[in-house]
Amino acid sequence: MENIMQNYFDEIVRVTSEILKFDSSLKPAEEGCPFGKETADCLRYFLNLAQEMGFETRNYDNYIGEVIYGTGEDFAILAHLDVVPAGNGWKYPPFGGVINDDLSDGGMPGMKIWGRGAMDDKTPAVVCLYALKSLKDQGIMPARTIKLIVGCNEEAGWACIKHYNKVAKMPKEGFTPDANFPVIYAEKGIVHFTAYFPIDEAPMSALNAGERVNMVCDSASVILTRKAGGKLVYYENPVKGTRLSYDNTTNILRAYGKSAHGSTPECGANAFQAVLHFLASFHDGCKKAYDCLFDDVTGLKTLEDETGKLSMSPDLATFENGMLKVTTDIRFPATLPLEAVTEKLDQFGVEYVINSYQPPIYNDPNGKLIKTLVGVYNAITGKNETPIAIGGGTYARALECGCAFGPEICLEETTIHQANEYVTFERIRLMSDVYYNAIKEICTPKTKFRVAVQKYGWRRIEE
Repeated sequence: MENIMQNYFDEIVRVTSEILKFDSSLKPAEEGCPFGKETADCLRYFLNLAQEMGFETRNYDNYIGEVIYGTGEDFAILAHLDVVPAGNGWKYPPFGGVINDDLSDGGMPGMKIWGRGAMDDKTPAVVCLYALKSLKDQGIMPARTIKLIVGCNEEAGWACIKHYNKVAKMPKEGFTPDANFPVIYAEKGIVHFTAYFPIDEAPMSALNAGERVNMVCDSASVILTRKAGGKLVYYENPVKGTRLSYDNTTNILRAYGKSAHGSTPECGANAFQAVLHFLASFHDGCKKAYDCLFDDVTGLKTLEDETGKLSMSPDLATFENGMLKVTTDIRFPATLPLEAVTEKLDQFGVEYVINSYQPPIYNDPNGKLIKTLVGVYNAITGKNETPIAIGGGTYARALECGCAFGPEICLEETTIHQANEYVTFERIRLMSDVYYNAIKEICTPKTKFRVAVQKYGWRRIEE
């Protein structure tokens, strides 16, 4: 496998640092900027860079853009430039693009670039752009029309993809550099639901927790009654990784935890859980909510198949007018129908609504697309890895035949959706070699992938 991408390493580092300086988290819409001005500026920066490289580009109303290279049947590389909110606990500015070799957090060794989006998903987008530049600079014209599509609303609703499908034609095949190596053959189904728990004789007057449904709640606050506040004297917080702080002047109890991706709640520490556990220790209505959402009395987390167990992350919560409203992120096994989840939710015995639902996808792990990508990864790394399943939901779901491919590596530290997100220089080099060779291998006349069937609410993809 070729290692030509080392020639572009310094440029990739510089551009990555610059693009991380855009706060492209979701903001209120402005004229011509559906997700906020800074997100639109980030998209324009990326497309302008591609234009300077000599590529054809298209900006679809600042919802989404694309870089086009090659001839023949379309092949998509789907990345995104938007990010989740920065959250708390950063040691460097989350939109500073700081470069250093700080090891004080015990993280991966070597030089790093710090910033929200460093791994999810700005660096992979930049690397894929330079992989196309490398092909172009060598005079290699792919036998597929490669469309590097960069969305601006992946983290909060996919309005970018919906807009693209209105104004352009989505390629049938492709990959997204927005998950794990070696390659993802299946993604769990995603359900976001809101449950309403009546709290009679409430021990609080207000509660607020969380920022985004797909981020483990890292901070929560509740205004307690004076009587409830007094119970803290004898209370010990058992929720690992969280801490409580109480102001007896204002009766405000605050909890602090650690954010993580909603698909991996075990990587975070849920501040809302810490608050609710305290309330549940002496109030029956709060205990019912805790039992359903964290103690899993209905057995949601027992649902399992070859793609793993169901995960559940209650990440947003408010209390007002006697009602505790909690929005939860569920990732359920890829071969199960939605009804397997709703049957368990019905057992909560409270009102709930499904806010959003994305069906699982299931690729044939022996299909040509999966085999080609894992083959490239193994050839470069010298490993013998096999395809894996994840709980994350990626742009692969926007394609008839698609999968997620890097940039994270299982069992290594992950900082996506957490404070102090970073990418190492070593990972940039790996991404560069893998994505360049994968694109070159895929976009030859010999490589074809085909779609199969829809079944039982999940999509199975075969040759």
